[in-house]
Amino acid sequence: YQVHLAENAEQARAWRIEREPDLVLLDIWMPDTDGVTLLKEWVEQDLLTMPVVMMSGHGTIETAVEATRIGAVDFLEKPIALQKLLSTIAKAIREDTLKPQTQAVEAQSQKITLNIDGQPQHFSLPLDLPLREAREHFDALYFDYHLRREVGNVSRVAEKVGLERTHLYRKLKQLGIKFAKKGGGDESQ
Repeated sequence: YQVHLAENAEQARAWRIEREPDLVLLDIWMPDTDGVTLLKEWVEQDLLTMPVVMMSGHGTIETAVEATRIGAVDFLEKPIALQKLLSTIAKAIREDTLKPQTQAVEAQSQKITLNIDGQPQHFSLPLDLPLREAREHFDALYFDYHLRREVGNVSRVAEKVGLERTHLYRKLKQLGIKFAKKGGGDESQ
């Protein structure tokens, strides 16, 4: 590792503005400003682009929770064993390196574009739910798609999706999908 030291928050601020480090070890107690305040400043100025590991010899659980809530990836209490420090640094850098890839995959997997009547329709599918809830969201998108394609004709939708019409009516009601009956009135089943 290439290490740069800052004697106080002022030096750390100046150094951070000029460079983008891979990781910052930030002490709670500094001569001019506490580490939590500096961490907040970096968040407010959109300068928290790297993992920050907070350290303190006098830290409390409240301080550790606040620091991680603000954006620190970990909190180490002094004295810190060298192996603990090195493993924390390696983990923080590894997770930070994977973060953009993970965010891109999550963003792509939660957006679905369907082509309905030649027009792209965009839908969100939350994948961070329990399986049963995610299936319900998918089912709602699926049946909504087929109802749009068949202009609300439930008989044709039932035939297309391979369900009995009465079962399809129950499923639509369970999912809270509204559709028009043949008589033209809106049915909220």
